[in-house]
Amino acid sequence: MVANIRSGSSPGGALYYNKEKVDRDEAEVIYWQKMLEPFDKHGRMDVDACMESFMPYLEANRRTSNTVFHVSLNPSPEDRLTDEQLREIANEYMQKMGYGEQPYIAFKHKDISREHLHIVSLRVDENGRKLPHDFEARRSMEILRDLERKYGLHPSIKGQEQSDRQSIRRVDYPAGNVKQQVSSVVRSCLRNYRCSSYGEFRTLLECFNVSVEERTGTVDGRSYAGVIYGALTDGGYGVGTPFKSSRIGKDVGFEALRKYYGKSKAALKENDALGRLRQAVRDAMSPHNTREEFRRLLREDNIDTVFRINPVGRIYGVTFIDHTNGIVANGSVLGKAFSANAFNELYPAPREEPSIGQEQRWEPRQERRHDRQPDHAADPISGIVDTVLDLANTDAYEEQQRQIQRRRKRRLHR
Repeated sequence: MVANIRSGSSPGGALYYNKEKVDRDEAEVIYWQKMLEPFDKHGRMDVDACMESFMPYLEANRRTSNTVFHVSLNPSPEDRLTDEQLREIANEYMQKMGYGEQPYIAFKHKDISREHLHIVSLRVDENGRKLPHDFEARRSMEILRDLERKYGLHPSIKGQEQSDRQSIRRVDYPAGNVKQQVSSVVRSCLRNYRCSSYGEFRTLLECFNVSVEERTGTVDGRSYAGVIYGALTDGGYGVGTPFKSSRIGKDVGFEALRKYYGKSKAALKENDALGRLRQAVRDAMSPHNTREEFRRLLREDNIDTVFRINPVGRIYGVTFIDHTNGIVANGSVLGKAFSANAFNELYPAPREEPSIGQEQRWEPRQERRHDRQPDHAADPISGIVDTVLDLANTDAYEEQQRQIQRRRKRRLHR
């Protein structure tokens, strides 16, 4: 069994992610503790009820920034567990991790061949104190080994951590439910990959037929910042109408992405995180092969290469996507020896320059996208309107949370 532990500043993102799975019948709530019933009168999952259960802990929080504990527990595909066994595993895991007295909700996901658990809880107790989290990853691993022995589960297999990344599906516009498809891809990429810049994140999303565009500016002296998402065809062309990030959630908006880039950048500086990727690229670089052969060698190592090429065939940018470790890095991030100029010298444009269509045979979905914005990019005026609406939606959400807090306080004083 493998655990993937994540943190966050608000449980809303994790709850909405799981709710989307529940709404699509790809997940179900199997257990909750010290929480209001997480369903509305129609039997649908109610995120507001969950947030209301978490609110006393969040209000008492003293100075902890990452208050969310979100973990996925992934058994081997060969293990077949009943719902009751999954509930017991969730309960024992949370008890041994020190979250046994916390409010939490557990989901069984069944959207891939291997059923697995997602648990959402808080890292602060009812007095606002942060729970101990020293050596969290090591303790989690030891607990999982104990659970494997107790329930007769298959030991974790190297590479199983990648299963979530491998399960991400490209957006299929003709299939419908485009907003849900885009939402699923964006959130899955944010959970499973590290991108330290907007450009790297955009490159990653485009591999899954999703476009992203950041918009900033000033209207009547007021600054705005927003994000627009949309769908792409397999050929990289915009299709349908793009939509504001607020239609998905605050966890994929402008400020959330800024924090995500910062955390990714910090994580990639630790423990030589880029070492494996840097060495793999270095090993594949040779003056005796071609661009296509270079990419093929890296693809065999589960690394995709995206060259950005101008109309005359010159490389002006390169990005590497390491699917094994969930890392997206521009060549310049790896070092000067991996910059676009270095690859231009190593793999110069052919003398008889092929047409754009011929060049794209090397990487048909990826190369042609980076020379232009998606065709469905809206005009600047609509962008200003969209972003102002985005800010209004944010204000409305915050007002809704304040109303929930006021209702709760009134009930306490009755």
